[in-house]
Amino acid sequence: MRLGISPVIPTIASFLLAALWALSVFAGWGLEAFCAGDGHCEARLAAVNLVSGAFAAVAACCTASAWVLPAARQHERVFARLMGASVAAWIVAVGVLFLGGLLAS
Repeated sequence: MRLGISPVIPTIASFLLAALWALSVFAGWGLEAFCAGDGHCEARLAAVNLVSGAFAAVAACCTASAWVLPAARQHERVFARLMGASVAAWIVAVGVLFLGGLLAS
């Protein structure tokens, strides 16, 4: 069964989730949203960022693999699995960041 989804759609979803994660971790959105100047909260949120970063690294590797590996580019099913894993890992990374931020505050 083929759904006919363009490979651009999961790629854009992956990049948007990556941008949200990166802005939350590196641009201070997470600190601003959850800590608002509390020094102890900032330390706890840094630990959450590390855990979330592990999932973000997996997601980035899956996205790169989907576009770089010849096997993934030649076989639609392999590409779809890698991009699906990538989007799922980005969702987990952002979810860990959000739930961890709620618990850290």
